[in-house]
Amino acid sequence: MRLTYFGHSTFRLEIAGQRLVFDPFLTENPHGETDPRDVPCDYVLCSHAHDDHIHNAMDLVRLHGATIVAPFELAEHFAAQGAKAIDLMPGGGVNLPWGRIEMTPAIHSSAIELPKGENKAMGIASGLVVRAEGRVIYHAGDTALFSDMKLIGRHGLDLAMIPIGDYYTMGPADALEALDLLQPRLAIPMHFNTNSRIQVDAQAFADAATRAGHPTRVLASGETIDL
Repeated sequence: MRLTYFGHSTFRLEIAGQRLVFDPFLTENPHGETDPRDVPCDYVLCSHAHDDHIHNAMDLVRLHGATIVAPFELAEHFAAQGAKAIDLMPGGGVNLPWGRIEMTPAIHSSAIELPKGENKAMGIASGLVVRAEGRVIYHAGDTALFSDMKLIGRHGLDLAMIPIGDYYTMGPADALEALDLLQPRLAIPMHFNTNSRIQVDAQAFADAATRAGHPTRVLASGETIDL
């Protein structure tokens, strides 16, 4: 299993012969721009509709023939643009030849950001769980701390990607409590330091989490690790 971080909340997971991109924000990403042509993938998993989580979703569809997995209304939005889309809702999942993708709750909003400061509601925000090759991977999306994280982690998580930036999501203190509930074998922080409001010391968080018994690693944008 291989994981590449592209900054903010964007990752590519390579598992079971598949390449899954979570929350694609590749161009215009303050952590560093990546050409979507350089990120071949089979699936694009979108947790919610905010632009910093779907910015390059259709680029990846058009360039690589990827299938989008998203909450119902957002999946329908992409399907109307010609994408092959799998629509899910929290509590649901889809079995695929190589594994399973499940959708979990998240406490956040979800809207397409239109010109002139307008927003169009686009269903709900979510988290995503991938099960393949005996591994379980959780991408929390944008969320607050909530007690049902204990249920998400109840059967064991090999990896959890969790937001720590505060202001719009959990901050470091609540993210530490989230790890108490999730109990992943490895945690990776995300959604921090991409704008002035979500500036945090990610390494300080990782150090505190590791001291608390939750091995945590901060990835640099463009870094790849094998797990």
